[in-house]
Amino acid sequence: MSASPPTAAPAVSIVTIFLDAHRFIRDAIDSVVAQTFRDWELLLVDDGSRDGGTDVARECARAHPGRVRYLEHPGHANRGMSASRNLGIREARGVAVAFLDADDVWLPRKLERQVGLLAAHPDVAMVYGPAHYWHAWPGAPDVRLDDFVQDVKVPGGTVAEPPSLVPLHLGAPEATPSPSGILVTRSALARAGGFEEEFRGMYEDQALYVKLGLSERIFVSDECWYRYRQHDGACCAVAFRKGGHEAARRAFLAWASRYVAGRVPRAPEVERALARERARMEPPSRLRAGARAAGRALLPARVRVWLGDARRRSTARWSR
Repeated sequence: MSASPPTAAPAVSIVTIFLDAHRFIRDAIDSVVAQTFRDWELLLVDDGSRDGGTDVARECARAHPGRVRYLEHPGHANRGMSASRNLGIREARGVAVAFLDADDVWLPRKLERQVGLLAAHPDVAMVYGPAHYWHAWPGAPDVRLDDFVQDVKVPGGTVAEPPSLVPLHLGAPEATPSPSGILVTRSALARAGGFEEEFRGMYEDQALYVKLGLSERIFVSDECWYRYRQHDGACCAVAFRKGGHEAARRAFLAWASRYVAGRVPRAPEVERALARERARMEPPSRLRAGARAAGRALLPARVRVWLGDARRRSTARWSR
């Protein structure tokens, strides 16, 4: 790894959070060093690792003082993904912030292309493109699944006006970018208040996208700039394996409903999308009860009274 330190505040701050990522973190760091765009700093944020990942990160910071920094929470605590990303954001000096998860890798022109797009669209707060879902990484224990490039469900080159991306991502979470695929201005992150620290794992990224998408213009590209490594230890894989993904989604939708409800002006299309998604998460029995309640509410009062009387007469007849 060779990279000369910048002489002034960099154009881009890269935040890499990690927890017990010894297997992959060198690949992530090497993909930063290989970037054709050179005006960056790298912030390695340790979320309480207990493996060799801490040593790798500290070694990298010692080798590149001023350009690479090692950060951790007080007491080497585990605070979760959102709190760790926020620590990196607070320490960032760049005009824009990129995130690279420790198990992912960037393609060499990732920053070059994204910085160029931000410069070409100064009214845009964030740029993202599709991920390469990377099953066949070197040494992968199971390569039965084919690699593919994500469908972001937006035409390439679109400047999405707020809040158009929010209903899309609520209804099609598979179309949302991984944090490794975004470049966002530091000022937009400040306006949004950063990541929501109640989300320690799943949906921490989607909570941020709700906040940004409600008020910021976002550029969506069809260019693929990063490899999203698929492995059994990834946050989402663990949640699905342990059965915690549905509870995580309910918690996210509940948070989003509270957040959107307090906004002025209102975003009715987002409210409708949230209502649809929350209804989909309801157990069937509760759905039926909700449908009955909604149906009763739509009936005229005279009809509701008649139905109630008829039900009571029927009950009395069968109880004799």
